[in-house]
Amino acid sequence: MAKFGLHLPLHRQSQRFAHEGVPIDVSTLAGWVGAVTTALSPLVARIEAHVREAERLHLDDTPVPVLAKGKTRMGRLWTVVRDDRPFGGPEPPAAAYFYSPDRYDADAETWLGDFHGIVQADAFSGFVRLYDPGRKPGPIHEAACWAHARRKFFELAVLKKAPIAIEAVTRIDAIFAIERAANGLAPDERRAHRRARSAALVADLETWLRENRARLSAKAPTAAAIDDLLKRWTAFTRFLHDGRICLSNNAAERSIRPIAVGRRNWTFAGSDAGGHRTAALYTLIETAKLNRIDPQAWLADVLARLPDHPARRVDELLPWNWSPSRLHQIAA
Repeated sequence: MAKFGLHLPLHRQSQRFAHEGVPIDVSTLAGWVGAVTTALSPLVARIEAHVREAERLHLDDTPVPVLAKGKTRMGRLWTVVRDDRPFGGPEPPAAAYFYSPDRYDADAETWLGDFHGIVQADAFSGFVRLYDPGRKPGPIHEAACWAHARRKFFELAVLKKAPIAIEAVTRIDAIFAIERAANGLAPDERRAHRRARSAALVADLETWLRENRARLSAKAPTAAAIDDLLKRWTAFTRFLHDGRICLSNNAAERSIRPIAVGRRNWTFAGSDAGGHRTAALYTLIETAKLNRIDPQAWLADVLARLPDHPARRVDELLPWNWSPSRLHQIAA
């Protein structure tokens, strides 16, 4: 929890323990991290399975330096988030993380396995394989992120004061403002709300974008931002026809943020095995936080109960099912 929840690297923890008169070598701490990851692997597997059972997923990744001979190389930590709360779904939220040594096209495809449904992600070219209509066992439908599209116009509006970019931001913000009132509604209600209030704004935006794109040179930065939006227009407008879809991929971006903060402190993963351990522990800690459970209290209680807990009842220990043991309540 200190490393992956509070972003305190192991060498600083070792120094702190030594200062308090309890010298513990960094290698010992690292061994404990590995042992805990192994002990809790059944819970990690159940969270991953729960995420794959969703109708809609958020997907994102971020680079993480990995120690290599004489240097560091760049691996990737991926997050796959299930959060049905925006469309009133009853299932608990969860964030599953996985590690890959490189950013290969097949990484996400391999992890998703039999999943078929909706994926909200950025425009990474490697995701194109996911949206193949003939994909087995079933198709994955792309839902693009309006926050990503807005960001490109916003940068041009702030840095270049480009009038078209400023107007584009204003129009997209109007769509977001309407969307706030639909948060938490059932899918059919969200779709009806959007078709009544957002559909006309989206249609006007498309017309306006195409008219202004025709007046710009191909090399203009604003033209590139418009092209990025229009070439994936079907994915951007899919939210109008499916109430389960969110307007943005912010759920995944929020789950990536702890890695970005932690990376500045622990600086790199020691190996590929360390990358896999990092992904597993983020899966546990961030899923607990999504369910408003104190990760440290939950992990401490689960580790104490695991040796005598029946394997067939492991789901009882998942964050959304967890009840503190009697001893834990007394200690609290």
